[in-house]
Amino acid sequence: MSAAHLVLALSCPDRPGIVHAVSGVLAEHGGNITESQQFGDPSTGLFFMRVQVETQAPRAEVEEAMAALAHKFDMTFRLDDVGRPQRTLIMASKEGHCLSDLLFRQRSQRLPIDPVAVVANHPDLEPIAAFYGVPFHHVPVTRETKDEAEAELLRMVRDLDVELVVLARYMQILSDRLCTELAGNVINIHHSFLPSFKGARPYAQAHNRGVKLIGATAHYVTADLDEGPIIEQDVERVTHTDDVAEMVARGQDVERRVLARAVRWHAEHRVLVDGRRTVVFS
Repeated sequence: MSAAHLVLALSCPDRPGIVHAVSGVLAEHGGNITESQQFGDPSTGLFFMRVQVETQAPRAEVEEAMAALAHKFDMTFRLDDVGRPQRTLIMASKEGHCLSDLLFRQRSQRLPIDPVAVVANHPDLEPIAAFYGVPFHHVPVTRETKDEAEAELLRMVRDLDVELVVLARYMQILSDRLCTELAGNVINIHHSFLPSFKGARPYAQAHNRGVKLIGATAHYVTADLDEGPIIEQDVERVTHTDDVAEMVARGQDVERRVLARAVRWHAEHRVLVDGRRTVVFS
């Protein structure tokens, strides 16, 4: 029987003996640790750990042993196969740069997601989904149909066994109920001007104010609009010679990069939520 390569990500209240106990469980099951990172946060009193291990033991046995350990340490953990693609639903509106980038990276750069559907509130991006062979669902959203549209989204999440939802420039606000139901499994991307330059044409507003840095933020979605735990950010310098079109192009490029990194790290179980922050193991 070939060895399984597993990834274990966990968090629990910090106390002596956690690393020893986890390593002991893995050793008892013939585990050879190939990667290990840990972090204790003194501000929250929580401990975080990510381990990759090769073992001949069945995954179910390792999971059962970890469950017993989790009870002892008040631990939350996830055990998965290294590199297993996460079943992902991508949501978009009219801008296709993030959608096309994710699908390109999944096909050509081993981004560990399995895009099971694209959902959009406009039909414009159907050709992109069709090019990559991903089912496209047009779900219009108005004030009157918002509840019905979100119910349809939840049906798809359940029917398709979706593990991750990515808002790839989806220009609709999710309800508090939906954010709560999908907590920790929805990633959003937006420009990093917030709280400045809200609303329409943020790059034009930024250009008018003469900003020198543009950027993007990827974060988990919560009921607090655009204030969920941040996963990744990046910036790029601009000058007075850049017009609005150039700033938009640069902004879209940094949005693509930041979102792709956030999705990859989440799918590889490198991101653990620490209150309003995240711990990201590189």
